[in-house]
Amino acid sequence: MKRVPLLIAAALAASPAAAETLGANLEHFDYPYPVRWFDTESQGGAVRMAYLDVAPTAAANGRTIVLLHGKNFCAATWGETARALAATGYRVIVPDQIGFCKSSKPAGYQYSFHSLAELTRRLLDRAGAGAVTLIGHSTGGMLAVRFALLHPDRVSQLVLVNPLGLNDTLAEGVPYADLGTLRAEEAKTDARSIKAYQLRNYYHGEWRPAYDRWVAMLAGQYASPNGDIVREAQARLSDMIQTQPVAAELPRLTMPTALIIGQRDLTAFRGGTAPDPAQVRTVPQAAEDAVKHIPGARLVRLDGLGHSPQVEDPARFQRALAEVLAPR
Repeated sequence: MKRVPLLIAAALAASPAAAETLGANLEHFDYPYPVRWFDTESQGGAVRMAYLDVAPTAAANGRTIVLLHGKNFCAATWGETARALAATGYRVIVPDQIGFCKSSKPAGYQYSFHSLAELTRRLLDRAGAGAVTLIGHSTGGMLAVRFALLHPDRVSQLVLVNPLGLNDTLAEGVPYADLGTLRAEEAKTDARSIKAYQLRNYYHGEWRPAYDRWVAMLAGQYASPNGDIVREAQARLSDMIQTQPVAAELPRLTMPTALIIGQRDLTAFRGGTAPDPAQVRTVPQAAEDAVKHIPGARLVRLDGLGHSPQVEDPARFQRALAEVLAPR
């Protein structure tokens, strides 16, 4: 039990004092594939979504996979997964959701998974994608469930990777945080705090240099001259996550569904603020119950891995994903 805090302390001692400014929309951060743009309207204003559209690099199998990122992630984080899928014949579409990364962050925007799902549907329509295999990670898992519930005819298969929202954390004792509280928390976010959170919750105290790129990606948005735009968006997105769990609606999923869960994930959204944090289930704990409520769902446990198995051990994650995607 003492080993993890010591590893965390050592890793944080090597953290950079300041982050490179990358722009509120990651204007100065390169993605692994050319970025495309989808311009549309939402809530009475113009918005712009960035996305990747990766063509198969092997004989096309006629299937399209859509990868949805989490709150502390971007389309770029899916780079290795997209490359592996394209190499086996899939077309791969990877959006940055509104409020995140290279996409718009409109002032006063009312974030909801319904709105994000609708924007994602429109993007897929524009891209000419019909029914897709939908893969959502972390907060992207919540969005994937919402999309699948709203548009079941568009989802041939659903894969959830360490998703949030499988339990109602407010019902389990996490106090509701209003926008003022969330803004105050965002005001304290920097490279060191991002790394500390990910080190403990995502990577179980074991840091690798490859993870630094993803800390720099997030911290570089906050550190930009217009970083307050990012902080406001992130506060509003946190409110969306805490108030819109999908747990109660899981029995309504009708498509083949699989959960791929890194078992060392300590993530419990805002669980540390609860009077008794032990009562707030982590993602792996919530998944054990959730799979019982999704008709015909499969649970794939990845022992030894944390919240981001696709980042922590890409090869192992890709093998698990290939098995889930294979026709049964």
